[in-house]
Amino acid sequence: MPLPQSQRDYFAELYVAGIFGDAGWSVYFPKRDVGFDFVVSRTIGAATLLRPVQVKGLYPTAAKGDKVTYGYAGKLTAIHPDMVLALPYFAATERGVAPACIAYMPQSQVRLRTNGDFRCVPAKLGSGRPTPRRDFKQYFGEPGLAALADPLWGKAGG
Repeated sequence: MPLPQSQRDYFAELYVAGIFGDAGWSVYFPKRDVGFDFVVSRTIGAATLLRPVQVKGLYPTAAKGDKVTYGYAGKLTAIHPDMVLALPYFAATERGVAPACIAYMPQSQVRLRTNGDFRCVPAKLGSGRPTPRRDFKQYFGEPGLAALADPLWGKAGG
């Protein structure tokens, strides 16, 4: 029996926070989750970088068809120029395991839609398995996470 969506989302948040910690970032959780899921910091030279993070886990069902664009569309509780929209993509056939891939998207790649929702679709879905789209590969996995240490990350179009 699948977990309720809210429990799976919490797993995604903690999983992504663990990845940040493993990569040398300090992770701070808010007392109340009313905006960002957590904030990460890292000292690079003389500067301390702060990145607010929102995590939106994506869990396709086996019945979901192939998609040439796949990602998050919906509300975001907070927006910030230095934010990370972390999108852990799970495979339809592998519940309860690590995500198939994770995108670390800058705010500049999150589009505001006319209905007030936001949209960010850096992956595609084929046979229930998510993979990065060609033009967004640099935001995925270890290269995407390492890019966050650049003070100019997310500026001027991403």
